[in-house]
Amino acid sequence: MRKQMEKIGLVLEGGAMRGMFTAGVLDVMMENGITFDGAAGVSAGAAFGCNIKSRQIGRAIRYNKKYCRNKEYVSIRSWIRTGDLYGADFGYRKLPLELDPFDEKTFRENPMDFYAVATDMDTGEAVYHNCLTGDAKDLEWIRASASMPVVSRPVEIDGRRLSDGGTADSIPLRFMENRGYGKNVVVLTQPSEYRKEPMKHFGIMKFALRKYPKLVNALKIRPEMYNAEVAYVHEREDAGAVFVIQPPEKLNIGAVCRDPDELERVYQIGRAVMESKMRELQEFMMIEK
Repeated sequence: MRKQMEKIGLVLEGGAMRGMFTAGVLDVMMENGITFDGAAGVSAGAAFGCNIKSRQIGRAIRYNKKYCRNKEYVSIRSWIRTGDLYGADFGYRKLPLELDPFDEKTFRENPMDFYAVATDMDTGEAVYHNCLTGDAKDLEWIRASASMPVVSRPVEIDGRRLSDGGTADSIPLRFMENRGYGKNVVVLTQPSEYRKEPMKHFGIMKFALRKYPKLVNALKIRPEMYNAEVAYVHEREDAGAVFVIQPPEKLNIGAVCRDPDELERVYQIGRAVMESKMRELQEFMMIEK
């Protein structure tokens, strides 16, 4: 039970299969009864993080381990056939509706806000959608948030063409603060010393996305934006307004991983880090034990 009325938020960075670290962190939080007033998830942070609002402990690691070798879930074949490396129909329809059901009822009844962050491909700017019900449209917003440029089709919602939220706002801490969240827990998927460098194959990206010049520009300046956001996170941490959870070293897992043991390895790192920080987190959130 929290002793204060100040709104506490949760900020979830993306990172493709580095998101298994986040899944481990969130499962330990849920097991210990940690709740938030709101959250903002980016890319994998949205795709896996939504389970904290539906209160489904273990779901993200479970289905990723089970289906990581399924070509409908993720494969070059899926990319060639559909335009999506991670199959949209399998990942956002068949999986949540049939194979490992997403608890839409619990998601809808949980008063916690859950913002999925996407990038408007025509403006290059971040777009934030509060997923309130967990219905098909909310799942499309989560898909948009996690749709990596070039290897995913644009996701069209309400007249916008959307893609991966990490392009425009990788760590939406300022967004949450502007929404009134005075304290925030930030889950990063890179270690403290990591700084993003310019994209090695930017020329290929620029050509592939030539119809979206503002998106290309957002990708070009992304390293500068990301590093500035990391600096801001630690500035707010020093001020006592942010609690940071991140891996102790690089996770060394790719955007695609077909090895269940590797997924489990990264997941367990997340669990271990969160277990080691639980008392500190409870003190930060002013939780009565």
